Order: sequence, then C-alpha cells, then structure tokens
Amino acid sequence: MENEYSQISTAVPQGAPMPPVSQQNSYGNSGYRPAPRKRRWWIAVLVVAVLAVIGIGMYSCVASFNRLDGTGNPHASNTVAIIDINGTIGYDGTANSPEGLKKLLDQAESDPGIKAVVLRVNSGGGTSTAGEEMANYVREFSKPIVVSSASMNASAAYMISSQAKRIYVAQTTEIGAIGVDLTVTDLSGLLEKLGIDVDNITSAASKDSSYGTRPLTDAERAYYQNMVNQINEVFIKTVADGRGMSVDSVRTLATGMPFTGNDSVANGLSDQVGTLEDACASAADMAGYGGSYRTDTLSLPKSDLSSLLGLLSSSSSNTTTVDQLAAAIKELQGNEATVR
Repeated sequence: MENEYSQISTAVPQGAPMPPVSQQNSYGNSGYRPAPRKRRWWIAVLVVAVLAVIGIGMYSCVASFNRLDGTGNPHASNTVAIIDINGTIGYDGTANSPEGLKKLLDQAESDPGIKAVVLRVNSGGGTSTAGEEMANYVREFSKPIVVSSASMNASAAYMISSQAKRIYVAQTTEIGAIGVDLTVTDLSGLLEKLGIDVDNITSAASKDSSYGTRPLTDAERAYYQNMVNQINEVFIKTVADGRGMSVDSVRTLATGMPFTGNDSVANGLSDQVGTLEDACASAADMAGYGGSYRTDTLSLPKSDLSSLLGLLSSSSSNTTTVDQLAAAIKELQGNEATVR
C-alpha cells in the first residue's frame, strides 16, 4: 500500500492532451508531489539522536584517548614529552593558561611512558596571576621538567620557567624582564577636546580611578604602586625559590628589562646555551635514559567531538553505527533537495 508520500496516479484520459514539458518536474513525472517539509525535522532529530547515543557510549573512550598518544596507545617507556607555551600567558584555555597547562601536565603525570617534560617557551609574559598558578603546577610536577627558550622567555613566562629543573636559552633569547606593570590611561584631556562629559556615579570615591575618565589622585597612585610592589615581591620570591638564588640577588636583577641568553647564563637566570634537542637530551638524562629516548609533543584536543570522530574512524567495531549515521545524513541531504 502506498503511503502519503508515494507518487499519485498520473493516468490521463484517452484523447486528453499531455501537459507541456515545462510543467513536468525533474523526475519526468508531472504528477509527482515532493515530500512535505514536515519530513525534514524528524530526519534531523534522527541524526542528533544517533550522535547522542554514540557520544554517551564513547565518552569514557574519548577521555582515555586524550591521555594517550595519537595512535591511542600509551607512550613508549622512554618518552620525553614536549609542551609548547607559545603566546600571551592568560586564561584562554590553551597551554598558555593554568587550565590548559595543568591538563597537559596531568596527562604526562598519568602516562607511565612519559618520564620527563620539556617546556618549549616562546612568550613575552602576560597576566601575573596566571603565571603564578602555572609556576605552581610546574613546581609541583613530580617528573623532571626542563625549559627550552625560543626567541623570548620574559615576565610571567619566565616566572613559570624559573620553576623548572634547568633552563636552556639561545644566545639571542630575550629572557627575564622580572617586574610588574599596571597601566591606567587618562583620557580626560581627549574627552574634553571632543566635548564629551563623563559622570561616573560610584559607591566610593576611588571606584572609577581606573576608568581613564579622570586623572589619579596622589592617594590612588600610591595605592596602586603598593599593589604593584606586592605582586613584584611574589614574582621575585618565586624566581629565587625556583632558581636557588637569594631574594636580594633576584631583586638586583628585577629591573623589568630582559637579558640576552648569554647574559642570563652569566647572572644565573638560566643554565646553558642550547637547542631544543639539548633540552630534551638533558631531560632524558635526568629521567635516567641517557641517549636512548624518543620525544612526542603533547597538545590539547580541539574538541571532544573531534576526538570522538577520530576514534570512530579508526575503530572497526563502530562500522555499522557510522554507516547508519552516514546514510541518515545522505537521506537528509536528498530530501532537502526535493523541497527547494
């Protein structure tokens, strides 16, 4: 029995003229009735449902996959993991943030094949609080961590690096820049020239001190200076503890200016001029592997869905499910074409 979506009868009474070709559709049948739009929504629901079932069933597998190497297997027992810290230190969820770095360090910590880590650092710094948190994670990591500095390893990035067992630099690396900056921009003169009046209704006299709509008072400037000094002391002490130097020695170097790689080796802020390969060899040596080791770069997954699809495409046990999903998507695309 034909359902409501079947083709209707196209019989033409004997002797009646045939409809012009222009009235016939692309299927060659002037009586064909395309599928109603109502059919589209349940196909979309079917696709979403299949994805949901797959996601629920494979969630734990995805979590496990993220802790393994790209092949889904544990790393070899002599692996040195490389983690790239490349860019501004902050809270963006990448390896340049506390959350991202901790995920990668936790992965290295839990993988029995990874015996040491090299941080490949190329950053001019960023948010002091993010740097402080990331420095704590590096300090608390149980396996050896060595830093390989690229063109720049400064400010908050150096705070993080100072907690590693060893720091390698290039001769031309800019490193250090120990110091803190807080910027308050006074736009009141420009606003006046533009004829713009700003009234800040505040609960306290200094609540709008950082808005840039008026100059700082002397008391406010002193307040912010004290805040900067406190943060700077945390920076100095963190570096001193990590590098095994006295606080006074680090304070002398805390000019806010970077040093060249050569100068940093001389003043104690780094250990040796060397390449990324030198840093990896040093990390392997600390782990007791000498010249027998392999390296692998750890990175955060793009998304759980990407990892899930990667698992599905590499697993023969999921062939039927993938075929069904592909068929549903193909059907959706085909029906979409009939209702345009």
